[in-house]
Amino acid sequence: MKSSPMAESGAVTLLIGTRKGAFTLKSDRTRRAWRLSSPIFLGHIVHHVVGDPRDRHTILMAASTGHLGPTLFRSTDAGKTWKESPAPPAFPKVPEGEKGRTVDHTFWLTPCHANEPNAWYAGTSPQGLFRSDDGGVTWKPFSYINNDPQYREWMGTVQDGTPDGPKLHSIIVDPRDPGHLYFAMSGGGVHESIDGGKTFTTLVNGLDVVEGFDPGTVTFHDPHCVQLCPSNPDRLYQQNHCGIYRLDRPSNTWVRIGKNMPKKVGDIGFPMVVHPRDADQAWVFPMDGQTVWPRVSPEGKPAAFVTRNAGKTWTRQDKGFPRADAWWTVKRQAMTADGHDPIGLYLGTTSGEVWASRNEGATWACIARHLPEIYSMETATLGR
Repeated sequence: MKSSPMAESGAVTLLIGTRKGAFTLKSDRTRRAWRLSSPIFLGHIVHHVVGDPRDRHTILMAASTGHLGPTLFRSTDAGKTWKESPAPPAFPKVPEGEKGRTVDHTFWLTPCHANEPNAWYAGTSPQGLFRSDDGGVTWKPFSYINNDPQYREWMGTVQDGTPDGPKLHSIIVDPRDPGHLYFAMSGGGVHESIDGGKTFTTLVNGLDVVEGFDPGTVTFHDPHCVQLCPSNPDRLYQQNHCGIYRLDRPSNTWVRIGKNMPKKVGDIGFPMVVHPRDADQAWVFPMDGQTVWPRVSPEGKPAAFVTRNAGKTWTRQDKGFPRADAWWTVKRQAMTADGHDPIGLYLGTTSGEVWASRNEGATWACIARHLPEIYSMETATLGR
């Protein structure tokens, strides 16, 4: 089924998670003027901030605090006030003498289907999948995967994961069917359920892994970001540790479309953004993928790249970005889009800058500077 969501035209709010708190950036409907908020929970590590499109008033924030540890905050008045969750995502306690797991932080938040107005999913580090059915107030483990021996093997150990811990992320709900779910693990691959989470199957065919490792071992697969196309839910894009991919269902085999990127740039990066109304258009933000992985823009020259033909060709979009000596990159949750026509693109950098484009990446402007390192950024339409 293909559909085209209606274009939006109102003001846009950017919800920004950083190493030292959260911020909002609010625009008028022209998206020319932006107003930065005061810090929210200054000093807390904020991993993800997400507005609820189903009511336009609720916002959830995944945070790590110095004294409270991993927690969640919830606002039901578009960010004016916040309350901490009394029961954030946590693995069950195990009998004395047994070794259990502890949530280091909640990394990813996703509202459930439009027909489940108070339900949310959360992904944690180390990898765990959780659900709330009361609007984010309390959370419980979801599905069997958290403790399944096979999944635990695929998750690997904490030392096997990314530098700041392994992640469960990219939790996706098919807009046509609340029981059709996807999620990804770094490391541990991409997984799909068609029965509401009762069972999951792996979805790693066609994906490369680091040279010298066996692609048949799910543990070695490291998806960075997976996105479903709102205008064609049978198409998914993926930015992977080992390239850029596209999947067109009912196929179960990913096609590496990043091979068509310029060779001196490569197809290694973290974020992936798809056009809300055109499944052939998608954006990535490459980083230097040489052996030591410096996690900066290639040659210190940042640029987004867009495909308008589902990955057959890619076009560099760097007008407005620094021409040289810009040694930053963009994390997997820190690039997003609004629903305007033309759409706006937004990205937050590891050096604390927010860049915006009102014309689908043709030109870019810096709309905020001197923030802490930016971990995540989402668009929201609030208060209406």
